[in-house]
Amino acid sequence: MLTSIRGLYAATFSTGLLLSATPAFANETAIDDTSSEVAESTETTTVLDSQITRENEPVVDSQSSSLGEDSGISFSANVALATEYRFRGVGLSDGQLAIQGGFDLSHTSGLYAGTWASSLDEDTVGFGSTELDIYGGWSGDITDGITADVGVIGYLFPDAAAAAGPTDYVEFYGSLSGSLGPASVTGGVAYAPDQDSLGSTDNLYVYSDVSVGITGTALTLNGHIGYTDGFLTFTNDSQAIDWSLSADFAYGPATISAAYVGVEGDTLIDPAGTFTDDAFVVTVSASF
Repeated sequence: MLTSIRGLYAATFSTGLLLSATPAFANETAIDDTSSEVAESTETTTVLDSQITRENEPVVDSQSSSLGEDSGISFSANVALATEYRFRGVGLSDGQLAIQGGFDLSHTSGLYAGTWASSLDEDTVGFGSTELDIYGGWSGDITDGITADVGVIGYLFPDAAAAAGPTDYVEFYGSLSGSLGPASVTGGVAYAPDQDSLGSTDNLYVYSDVSVGITGTALTLNGHIGYTDGFLTFTNDSQAIDWSLSADFAYGPATISAAYVGVEGDTLIDPAGTFTDDAFVVTVSASF
């Protein structure tokens, strides 16, 4: 049970963003942010153009154009502006605008690594003005039509005051994704083991996301439901359900998302509903 603001998660607020992450869930991000969903990581990638040149020597075309392709490495970036930062239903910016963005490197083997950051409300959250997530893992097909994503993510608060005590923590995650008729379905789990920053306890999160694209349009409808058991809740019994319904409209590299987000919370833990009141969140994001 959260007896302070410590332990609030970081990542995507709705299924359609992963804004994260988020690794497969930074998105829910984006965690819901993963996933996120690290988001159910749905970003446009660009092959790195690497060239080796020497002074006064001509560049060999085959070397300059194929080095990045031969390495199998690709790079992508994302940036977003949200009316507020929500993660698994919990508000982390006190209803204020949040600036978010990140970078990812991926390899054709399925290995990836990345980083994602968001502004926080320093006064209510109490962990400084910035959250920085660093993650790495593997994603790929394990059978026809089924994709797996496994990895580890570290949640860092670089400008948290010393008085806040331990703030950084680590979480391990995994998910499976596939198609069910016209819908894309993801089920995942995340586990943060005992850590000082989690009150010397652990935290388990289980979730499911569903997305359906509207034929002939750039519109996608999303649904998310999650269950938390452990330290990262605002309930007396340390258990909470969060949910969101959202719609994404894609235009080129940009996406406009609107989501209605909710999470369980008890008045004794969050009497003013600062962190657990339902919210309508609009996000404008772009991937490159």
